[in-house]
Amino acid sequence: MVDDDGGDGDGNDECFFSLVLNIGLFMDSEEIHVLVLCIHWHGIRQIGTPWADGTAGVSQCPINPGETFLYRFLLDKAGTYFYHGHYGMQRSAGLYGSLIVDVAEGEKEPFDYDGEFNLLLSDWWHRSIARQEVGLSSVPFRWIGEPQSLLINGRGQFNCSVAAHVSNTSTPQCKFRGNEQCAPQILHVLPNKTYRLRIASTTALSSLNLAIQDHKMIVVEADGNYVEPFEVEDIDIYSGESYSVLLKTNQKPSQNYWIAIGVRGRKPNTPQALTIVNYNTTSTSKLPPSPPPVTPIWNDFARSKSFANRLFPLAGSSAPPPRQHHRRLVLLNTQNLIDGRIKWAINNVSLKVSGTPYLGSIKFNLKTAFDHRSPPESFPKEYNVMEPPVNPNSTLGDGIYVFKFNSTIDVILQNSNALERNTSEIHPWHLHGHDFWVLGYGEGKFKEGEDDEKFNLKNPPLKNTAVVFPFGWTALRFVADNPGVWFFHCHIEPHLHMGMGVLFAEGVNRLGHVPREALLCGLTGKMLMTAPNPH
Repeated sequence: MVDDDGGDGDGNDECFFSLVLNIGLFMDSEEIHVLVLCIHWHGIRQIGTPWADGTAGVSQCPINPGETFLYRFLLDKAGTYFYHGHYGMQRSAGLYGSLIVDVAEGEKEPFDYDGEFNLLLSDWWHRSIARQEVGLSSVPFRWIGEPQSLLINGRGQFNCSVAAHVSNTSTPQCKFRGNEQCAPQILHVLPNKTYRLRIASTTALSSLNLAIQDHKMIVVEADGNYVEPFEVEDIDIYSGESYSVLLKTNQKPSQNYWIAIGVRGRKPNTPQALTIVNYNTTSTSKLPPSPPPVTPIWNDFARSKSFANRLFPLAGSSAPPPRQHHRRLVLLNTQNLIDGRIKWAINNVSLKVSGTPYLGSIKFNLKTAFDHRSPPESFPKEYNVMEPPVNPNSTLGDGIYVFKFNSTIDVILQNSNALERNTSEIHPWHLHGHDFWVLGYGEGKFKEGEDDEKFNLKNPPLKNTAVVFPFGWTALRFVADNPGVWFFHCHIEPHLHMGMGVLFAEGVNRLGHVPREALLCGLTGKMLMTAPNPH
């Protein structure tokens, strides 16, 4: 809900979001689950409220059955966002939803439209997340496999085909009356209008491509930031990203048209998700007469990079980045082994989050809560990113990068070969608490100095999620101006679960009161039992 009581009581006219969670138990067909969770408000920067970021063990304690936790935070920027669970792999289990922030009263979007639709994209497995997590930590390793379904607003198709009548498939036709929970949500439109489609991807694994049959789209927003409009026939979207596109209903109003999403970046083994754009002049039961758009070949990364390189901020919507950085991290992601278990590591350290929230540990200067030595800021120059690691073994770590407040930070995300030769995956990285400028992308190993010359320092896009392509690098820049402790991690759910992330801290000493209920676990919990009102 939106708390519209005029702000926090200090007379300011800001808009805050409030949500109270009360946690309990649930039971499925196999077992009883203790529902422990945190909710992350993806894309909301949590300025002044880092404890509301919803990251278990980082910004707060997990919320246990019978406990209540109040999330209250400032909505400082209009845009297309979403929320999801951030404890274990709860996003894979369907704990997510859309979060749309409208422009403030009296303000106007820099584009016009007649109506809007929200499309939240996700993927779905038939194996519980508990079993998935066990498999990822087992010896031998058991991968989660490809999803059984892709979903649009929680609805998909399995063991039947919405488009069987026009597709070359032996799968039977889906028999939907339209009132089933799994039936596709139809987008009802009027001819010769302009509609805004707010598209966000909360997939656990899948990179996606979305296309609308016989219609082009104009991209106008990326991760809550306005971009210079450009036209596309389809759009690649990675886990954690959001876009707004404008759709003009300028085709024949006598028929309906497919919206299709399919897998990119991995060999697809999951059927497309489909829904329909229905012109009100024709029946919703009239299926489109031709097949849905075909997803581009999964490993055409040049096509993906071409789209990424067309993103520029709308003129006047944001400032350019600082010309120089104060500190640079070069983060090499590798696939490794720890005690025979397959892990992901950053500069040969696989993240294992401390049992005490870092926000409280740093604020109260607890020396034993985590390793206070900084993790490695780069990797050996002789490392060959095009080959499997010579030494595949890694170590667990719970250290954290601490930045000087208001300093400018560069992060070079460096992709490499995994344990299997000739294998490098797509990794969409999401930064909590900030937007960053995407300075550029490159092939192979990043070359200090030489590749800096390729950076776009004039008008790079602002985003909170950016992809690093196989065997390549991505350069990001941000200003450490938001006091708190912030996750930076691959948004592919099993990759994070296997250690693919780092932690940033800045200006924690500038924070005033941190709500007790955020820190009542681990060492901070023991401390607060004897200090009821610490500041």
